[in-house]
Amino acid sequence: MNKLIATTLALFLFTFIVTNEANSITKKHYIVYMGEHSFSDSDSVISSNHDLLASVTGCSIHQAKEATVHHYSKSFRGFSAILTAEQAQQLRETESVISVFESKINQLHTTHSWDFLGIDDVPQNNANIESKSDVIIGVIDSGVWPESESFNDNGLGPVPKRFKGECVPGDQFTVENCNRKIIGARYYSQGNEKATGPVESRNLTFFRSARDSDGHGTHVASTVAGSVVNNVSLFGMASGTARSGMPSARLAIYKTCWLGGGCTDADNLAAFDDAISDGVDIISISISASPDGFFDDPISIGSFHAFKKGILVSTSAGITGVATTKCAPWLLTVAASSIDREFISNVQLGNSKILKGSSINPLKMDKFHRIIFASDAAVAGVSEGNARGSGSGKDIVVRDGGGVGMILFAPSFGKLSDSSPQYVIPTTVLDTKEVQALRKYATQAKSPIAKIFPSTTAVVNNTTRAPKMARFSSIGPNTVTPDIIKPDITAPGVRILAAWTPVGLRAGRSVDYNVLSGTSMACPHVSAIAAIIKSHHPSWSASAIKSAMMTTANAMDNTKRPILESPTDSPASPFNYGSGHVNPIAALDPGLVYEFGSNDILNFYVVLVQTLRKSKYSLERKSLVKTY
Repeated sequence: MNKLIATTLALFLFTFIVTNEANSITKKHYIVYMGEHSFSDSDSVISSNHDLLASVTGCSIHQAKEATVHHYSKSFRGFSAILTAEQAQQLRETESVISVFESKINQLHTTHSWDFLGIDDVPQNNANIESKSDVIIGVIDSGVWPESESFNDNGLGPVPKRFKGECVPGDQFTVENCNRKIIGARYYSQGNEKATGPVESRNLTFFRSARDSDGHGTHVASTVAGSVVNNVSLFGMASGTARSGMPSARLAIYKTCWLGGGCTDADNLAAFDDAISDGVDIISISISASPDGFFDDPISIGSFHAFKKGILVSTSAGITGVATTKCAPWLLTVAASSIDREFISNVQLGNSKILKGSSINPLKMDKFHRIIFASDAAVAGVSEGNARGSGSGKDIVVRDGGGVGMILFAPSFGKLSDSSPQYVIPTTVLDTKEVQALRKYATQAKSPIAKIFPSTTAVVNNTTRAPKMARFSSIGPNTVTPDIIKPDITAPGVRILAAWTPVGLRAGRSVDYNVLSGTSMACPHVSAIAAIIKSHHPSWSASAIKSAMMTTANAMDNTKRPILESPTDSPASPFNYGSGHVNPIAALDPGLVYEFGSNDILNFYVVLVQTLRKSKYSLERKSLVKTY
C-alpha cells in the first residue's frame, strides 16, 4: 500500500477506436486510461503509445500507427485506436493501464438571468476592478460563431501571455476570427467521424473548423463570457442588454460536437488534454455522459487532471430528469432552475374571454379562426393525447394538414414552460384550468373561434415563485458514491437568451440570438461565477472556488420559501438542487471554504475501493488498486 500511495494518483489514459472491417472482425473505438506521465515531450509519449500497442496486441508499429486516432500527451497520457474486443482486453490486463473503455457518442445537453442573480451588484462589473483580471474560460462544445456581437473585444487588453493555445484555421475560420475575446479555437472530428462517418455524408450544414453550425456552443460561450450587447431580443421577446456573467473574461473554444454525430468521448478527452495544457482557468462543458464510474468517463478523467492543476470544471447535470451521471467529487455538477420571467401567449375566444397561455411564439394571427380538437381533426400524426408534451414536430403536421395555429395542453405550465420549443405556426400552451374553459366554450358555441396572440415578456418578480427546479434537470442520488450528493448546485437554465449562429435554424427561422432551456444553459452561469471568484481570489484552488459557491448557495426562492419542483410544485430537495441556488455576491466572500486536494482524493479512493470491493464496480476496484 505504501508503494501504491507513493505514486500519488499516477493516472494514465488510452483511447481505442473500433469499427467493422471487411474480415468481419468487429472493432470499436476504445479509451485506455494511464494518467500522468514523466516524458519530456509529446513525441516521446506518442512513440511509447505505439510501442505499447504493438507489443501488447502483436501488431506491427505501422499497424499501431494506422489504428491510433488520438494521442493524449500534454496533460496526461493516452491514445485512441481501432481495436477488437480481444485487443482491448489484452490492454486492460497490462500493468501500466488503468482502464480501457469504449468511446461513446454523447449529446449536447440573457439578459434577465444575470439580473435575477444580482450580478450588477458584483464588484467585478466595475471597470476599475475588471482591469486586474484576465481569466481564461475554456468551452468544450459545438464551436462558436465569431462574428456575433457577443464576441467583440472592445475594451479588452492584449491576450494574456500565459495562454499557450492556438487559433486553428479551417473551413470559413481563419486566425483573424480570433481576437482579444476569442483567444483560442480548436476543433476535433477524428473520433466523431470514426463513429458516424465523414461529416460531408450527413447532408447537414457543417464547417470543418471551430465555426459553429449548431448554435449550442455559441449560446453557451456567450452566456459564460460574452461581451455587453445592447438592444437584443428574439423577435421582440426577452428584450434587453445581452451580457455574460463576466464580460472581461477571455474564451478558448474547443469544438468536439458535430451536427448529426454528437460529441464522442475520444474527441472530448483530446479537448481536455489541450485545454489544460493551454492554460485555461475554468472549463465549462455542457455535454452528456454515461459512465458507470470515474475511470470510464472522459469528463471525470479530464476534469481530475484539470483539478490537479487548479482548474475548476463546471458541467451540466443532464436533462433526463432522472439520476445524473456527473458524479465525481471534483466536478461542479450544475442543475437547472427557472428565473422570474414568463413568455405569455394568450388565446382570445370568440366570446371575448382571454385564456392565459405560455409559449415562445413570435407569430401574429390577424384574425379569428375556427377551433377544432385534434381528436376530431383528419390530420395524420396528431391526436388529443399525443398533442401533449413538447409539441415538437406536431406544428409541422398541423400546418401541412391545413391548420393555421395550435393550442397544446399541459396539466401544468411547467411541463412545457420549462422547455423552449419554437413553432412554424402560432402556438401556445394552456394549463388544465384554461383548457377546461376552452372546452366549455367550444362545446357550447355554435361556431367556436379563437385567436392566438404573439408572446410578450413579463418579469413577474415575487408574484411567481422562482427559482423553481426544472422538470428536465437530472437529479441525485449519486450513482457511484451515494454519500456525496449530486448535483452540487443549481442555476438559471430555463428560457435563457444568448447568442446564436444564423445557420442554426429554429422553426425555419434564422436568428442571431435565441432562447434555450437546459442544464447546458445553467452550467455556463456557474462557470462565469467561478471565473469572477477566480479574478478576485487568483490563488484559490478549484476546490476553494467550488466550496465558495456551494456554502453560500440558497435553498429559498424569491418569496423566502423553500424551492419548489416543477411541474408539481412539490418541495424540492438537495437531490434536485444540491446545496441550493447559486449566489454570486455571497460567493465572493464566503467566510469559510472547504479545501480538498490530491491527498484527500487519494484517501477518498482508498475508502471507495473498500466500499466497492463487493459491488458491481469492478473497473473502479481495479483502477484504484493500480493507481495506488
